[in-house]
Amino acid sequence: MLSVKDAEAIILNLVQPLDAQRDVEIVDLWAASDRILANPITSQLDFPHWDNSAMDGYAVRYEDVKQANAEQPAILEIIEEIPAGYQPKSTIQSGQAARIFTGAVIPAGADTVVMQERTRREENRVLILAAPQPQEFVRHKASYYQAGTQLLPPGIKLKAAEIAVLAAAQCPEVKVYRRPRVAIFATGDELVTPNTPLQPGQIVDSNDYALATLVRESGAEPLLLGIVKDNPDALQQTIAYAINNADIVLSSGGVSVGEYDYVDKILEALAAKIHIRAVEMTPGKPLTVASFPNQHSALYFGLPGNPVSALVTFWRFVQPAIKKLAGLAEGWEAKFVKVRSHDELRANGKRETYIWGRLYLINGVYEFHKAGGSHSSGNLINLAQTNALAVLPVGQTFISPGEEVQALLLANS
Repeated sequence: MLSVKDAEAIILNLVQPLDAQRDVEIVDLWAASDRILANPITSQLDFPHWDNSAMDGYAVRYEDVKQANAEQPAILEIIEEIPAGYQPKSTIQSGQAARIFTGAVIPAGADTVVMQERTRREENRVLILAAPQPQEFVRHKASYYQAGTQLLPPGIKLKAAEIAVLAAAQCPEVKVYRRPRVAIFATGDELVTPNTPLQPGQIVDSNDYALATLVRESGAEPLLLGIVKDNPDALQQTIAYAINNADIVLSSGGVSVGEYDYVDKILEALAAKIHIRAVEMTPGKPLTVASFPNQHSALYFGLPGNPVSALVTFWRFVQPAIKKLAGLAEGWEAKFVKVRSHDELRANGKRETYIWGRLYLINGVYEFHKAGGSHSSGNLINLAQTNALAVLPVGQTFISPGEEVQALLLANS
């Protein structure tokens, strides 16, 4: 049985990010939210595009106003008014000023803006009542970004700020990585769909719904293959189809050691190399990870069938793998923080233990609150609204209230 750290290292080493030449598509900027940028972006525009004013006030020559004060104001002739979007027509000479507004182009000859609150206007003259700093309130051309240099690096997720930058740089279309395809299916004769009346012994398949949601949240496209009964031939056909049509395959159930757990045997029949069969963690011990070195690039995850185990193993191992595969240059690793535990937390110490609950910000400190009720791997009900998992390492059996604990942040944190 592998440690969690060893299993994580094996999985992330198996993941090869999408190809920056082959696995890309061009999308309209309106459709680029949360996509991963595939190539570096440069612009032929300087930012700012020209010297402009950061304030409503008056564009002046610093030499004319450097001694100004309320008792002896500098008195300047106003020769032009410059709103935003207007190209100045005049050059500011000694003893002159231009009325200017935020964002407007600084006129030739001026090098400083005096904010209007430090002035008094009298018809076509302005009295400067306080000396500014040299070049005050002037935003200089190319001071934010110089044309021809890298504006945005590849491998970043495009959020609101990045999309605003692309729009300002006049990039109406961008090249992004395609979304990874993730095939999902559940195994078991006992499973039925949510719209099927339950018979004794049957269980509604919730795993497919949860995993598909998590796959979408991770930036990938789910390929839903439904429920596969405990029939080796049907299961082999489904796995063969999945590895030929997806980048990652997720099955739930069938990876333990029961008489109807066929996944590992079928993978071996399909010439898979099985890298992981079990992980030293709870919930989530039965985990199969396989690759197909001679046939396919797909990475196979056989997740446990118990609902909580399936989600915990996804959060801990699959989600980082999808994010790395998707082309993210960094930030795809599982994210942990140290928090204060509100509750007593217990484990048997034999395996790394994950306890689900919620983080709350209380008096400036993040506090972990354990979900109420049974913490059985089959109890899906109290997993609702979970946004973090407290982690007790091997050998640790107890966390007292108020004690620090490491928490795994989930996608909805």
